[in-house]
Amino acid sequence: MGQAALLPRRKGGTYVMELHEWYRKFINECPSGLITLHEFRTHFCNGTVGHDSSEYAEQIFRTLDSNGDGIVDFREYVTAISMLIQGSPEEKLRWSFKLYDKDKDGAITRSEMFEIMQAVYKMSVAASLTKVNPLTAEECTNRMFARLDKDKNAIISLDEFIEGALNDEWIHKMLECDPNTVKVEKAQKNSQAPF
Repeated sequence: MGQAALLPRRKGGTYVMELHEWYRKFINECPSGLITLHEFRTHFCNGTVGHDSSEYAEQIFRTLDSNGDGIVDFREYVTAISMLIQGSPEEKLRWSFKLYDKDKDGAITRSEMFEIMQAVYKMSVAASLTKVNPLTAEECTNRMFARLDKDKNAIISLDEFIEGALNDEWIHKMLECDPNTVKVEKAQKNSQAPF
C-alpha cells in the first residue's frame, strides 16, 4: 500500500500522534477511506514482488477485512497493524491463524495451509528474500502438520496452532506475522513494504 504501509515507529511520542500519522498516510493513499481487494492487491504487489505476491495479498486482505464486507476501512487496518506491531506473541498468532483459516471454520486443513505456504514460497523466491529454503511448500506443510496436529485429526485447531508455535521456534518464525521483521525490497526501486 505504498506509503500507507510504512507505519511510523514508536519514538517516545504518544499513541494518538502515531494514530493520526497512520490515518494521514492511509487517507493519502486511499482518499475514500476504504480499500477494495483490487486496490490492496495493486498497492501490495507494487510494493513487493509484483504478481507473485498477489495470492498472499488476497489472503492478507481477507484477514484485514474483519467484518467480511469486501473492503478494509481505517479501523480494520489500524486495529490489525497496531496488534501486529505491539501485540503479544499469542495475539499475533491468533491473527496468523485467521490468515491460514481461509474458510473461517475455526480449523486449518492441510489444503488451507498448503495454499498459504505456496503463496509465501512463490513470493519469497521471486523477491529473493533469503536463500532458497530447501523445503518445498508441501514439505513445510507436512512438517507443520506433523508438529502441530497433536490429536492427529487432520486439522489444526487454534489451540494447537498457538501452543505448537509457542513451543517450537521454527514453527513460530514460520507462522507469526510481524511487519517489523518482514521487509521486501524491490530490485527496481529499492522501496520497502511490510508483510
